[in-house]
Amino acid sequence: MSKYLINGGNKLSGKIGISGAKNSVLPILAASIINGKENIIIGYPNLRDVETMIEILLSIGCKVKRDSDCIIVNSESLNTCEIPEHLVREMRSSIFLMGPMLGRCKKIKISYPGGCEIGPRPIDLHLKGLKEMGVNIIEAHGFLECSVEKLKGAEIHLDYPSVGATENIMMAAVLAEGKTVIRNAAKEPEILDLQDFLTGMGAKIEGAGTSIIQIEGVKSLNGVQHKIIPDRIVAGTILTAAAITKSEIMVENVIADHLVSTIAKLKEVGCQLNIKNNQIKIKPPKVIKSVEILRTLPYPGFPTDMQAQFMALLSTANGTSIVTETIFENRFKHTEELVRMGAKIKVDGRVAVIKGVKKLTGANVSANDLRGGAALVLAGLAAEGTTIVDNIHHIERGYDNLDIMFKNLGADIKRID
Repeated sequence: MSKYLINGGNKLSGKIGISGAKNSVLPILAASIINGKENIIIGYPNLRDVETMIEILLSIGCKVKRDSDCIIVNSESLNTCEIPEHLVREMRSSIFLMGPMLGRCKKIKISYPGGCEIGPRPIDLHLKGLKEMGVNIIEAHGFLECSVEKLKGAEIHLDYPSVGATENIMMAAVLAEGKTVIRNAAKEPEILDLQDFLTGMGAKIEGAGTSIIQIEGVKSLNGVQHKIIPDRIVAGTILTAAAITKSEIMVENVIADHLVSTIAKLKEVGCQLNIKNNQIKIKPPKVIKSVEILRTLPYPGFPTDMQAQFMALLSTANGTSIVTETIFENRFKHTEELVRMGAKIKVDGRVAVIKGVKKLTGANVSANDLRGGAALVLAGLAAEGTTIVDNIHHIERGYDNLDIMFKNLGADIKRID
């Protein structure tokens, strides 16, 4: 099992560019099967989840090749509507195949998806939306068998602004008969990126980034070339790493508007951020300030995917901070590991109280999920002594060579196989 060995205490310096967004490229790869043509996806991140999605596309008959920073998907030769169970169980994002497969083939058989164990993430909103478009769904023995004679546009109100449900319904609706309206839609930047990909094919969609998305079904779609937006969570992680190590760095290839809530909290703890074009320069304070309350919320609120990294930072703050997790009920697994490194954290349900300490100390810790694992790496960069983070396969699901990124900025970190 691979691990990271980190000797803490080094200052970071220099510039780093941010790769394409994981949460954009996965639904876009799934959407590449809708048109039955060749699609070129530029700026993809080199991640385990991307590899899994490519394996799924290959397993159902698509042709996939890579050229430099491009993935080229040709789905003309798609030959099955059954998704291999072992691949679905590796990655929750495999559920994104439901909408595209129903649009293209009118049927799909897929098992319930896997992924990080951060609490229940039911797919009932996905299923409810698809049923409203006429899809017949049989649930049995851990599988979903979905079929439809003709997808029909519908007025769909989401009980919660689910990113996955919004994207799945969008992808199903592009080839549906008539107009689909999604109300209380999620507003994440990755949804706007998916809209841009689909409209590049010739789909008629408007409203992504707002709470109402409207899709007018079309009869056919073209091939498309599309560049993935930069990953706002990777950018936020790197900026938080600079803050916890009291380092000045420059982050390039970012869209600052996608990071508004993270930037606001970094400023609240005392960081100075200079934003110009697609660059952010961060200058942390000598002493990190505590925050009165940090509450995770759907976009544009503070992202749940940045909660763990920020908790590592607040563990070194002057004073007491309160973090409330409203999205996932089991997203505090990293707290026990941070406590092993000297952090003072008390958890009660979905609320964590963090009393800052002057320094963290190196320890043997384990990544239990993707973002919690990243938080332990950040803590290790700032800690006194050596930290070993194991189970890093979780981290590699969402970060493209995190160790190399930090090593290039001056950290003493290496990957041990």
